[in-house]
Amino acid sequence: MPALRTDTTWLRRTSLMALATFALAACKEENKYVAPPPPKVTVAPPTKQEVTYYLETNGNVVAVNSVNLEARVQGFLTEINYIDGQEVKGGTNLFTIEPQPFLAQLNEAKAQEAATQAQLRQAQDEYTRQSTLGKSDFASQSVVDQALAKRDALAAQLQQNQANTQIQAINYSYTHVTAPFDGMVTAHIPSIGALVGGASPTKLATIVQLDPIHVTFSISEQEVQRIRASLKARHITINDDTKIPVEVGLQTETGYPHSGVIDYIAPLVDTSTGTLTARGLFANKDRTLLPGFFARVRVPVNKVPDALVVPDTALGADQGGRYLLVVGKDDVVSQKHVETGPLIDGGMRVIQKGIAADDRIVVGGIQRAIPGAKVEPVVQTASAR
Repeated sequence: MPALRTDTTWLRRTSLMALATFALAACKEENKYVAPPPPKVTVAPPTKQEVTYYLETNGNVVAVNSVNLEARVQGFLTEINYIDGQEVKGGTNLFTIEPQPFLAQLNEAKAQEAATQAQLRQAQDEYTRQSTLGKSDFASQSVVDQALAKRDALAAQLQQNQANTQIQAINYSYTHVTAPFDGMVTAHIPSIGALVGGASPTKLATIVQLDPIHVTFSISEQEVQRIRASLKARHITINDDTKIPVEVGLQTETGYPHSGVIDYIAPLVDTSTGTLTARGLFANKDRTLLPGFFARVRVPVNKVPDALVVPDTALGADQGGRYLLVVGKDDVVSQKHVETGPLIDGGMRVIQKGIAADDRIVVGGIQRAIPGAKVEPVVQTASAR
C-alpha cells in the first residue's frame, strides 16, 4: 500500500510538470511581436481641367467724366433747380444767375444789328444809284467812291454788331448753368442770393458721371509683354475691335463680380516705375463702383486646356518650397517639390511642374503619411477640402 501511494505521487508530479511546460510554451507564442498594419491614407490623381491664367493687380475707380460747375458771369444766384445728390440728365438747367441784365444786353445788341442792317440796305441802294449815274456822267467819280465807302463801312459795322450779338447771346446762356452730361450732382456750394462769378469763376457744384465708369491700374513691362504675346498667339492686336476683358472686385466683395473691357493702354512706359497705365470700362447701373474706391483687378492672359490641379490643402511647405506627398507603386510615400500656379475656384491649386498625371497624391490623412514609410492607399476623386 505505501508503494502504491508513492507511484501515484510520481504520476501527479509528472503531469504538473508537463502542464507547466505546455503553459510556458503557450506564453512564448503569445508574446511574439506582430507588426501593425500600414496606416490608411486617401490618395487621388491630379485633375485635368482648363485653367485661365490671370494678371492680378490693384487699381482705383475713376469717373469717366467729372466736371466742376462754375459761374462764368457775374450776378446773383436766383435759382437752384436740383436736389443735392440728385442724378440728372445732360442739358438739365441746374443753376440760374440773374438773367435779366444779360437778356437786356442781348436785346440791345440785336437792336444795334438791326439798325446797321437798315443803314446798310440804304447805303447799298445809294451806291447802286450813284454808280448808275456815274456811268452816264451824271455823277462824279468822287460821289460814287463816297457811296461805296459808306456801304463798305456799314457792312463792316454790321459784322461787328453781329459778333457783339453773338457774344451777348453766349453771356446770356451762361446765366443758365446746365448739366453737360448725365450724372450725379454734388451738394451746391453758394446759396440763393449769393453774388457769384466775380473776378474769377465761382464753383457752384460738381457733376460726376457714374455709368459707365473707369478703373485704372498699372501693368509692369513684363506683364505687358506677356499680354501682347498671348494676343499675338490668338491673332488679336490691342487695336482690334475685340476688346481685352478685365474683371474687378471691391474689398468687401468675393471674387471679381464686375466684368468690363480694357479701353486704353498708355503708349509710353513710366521710366520711374517701369509700368504702363491701363484703364478698364465697366457698366455701373447699380452704382456699386464709386470714384475713389480701391479695387482688385485681374486680366486673363492665356488659357491652358489640360492643366493639373490638386486640392490646395494637400500642399505642404519646407525650406525647399512647396511639396506634395505621393504614394508610389510599392505604396511607399515620397515627397515631391512642385512649382505651383494660381489658386482657382473650389480651393484647387494649379501645379505647373513636379508631378505627373498618373501620380497618386495624398489628399487625406496627410499627417499619417511619412516619406519613406509604407501606407495603405484608398483611392478617391481629387476635390477641394
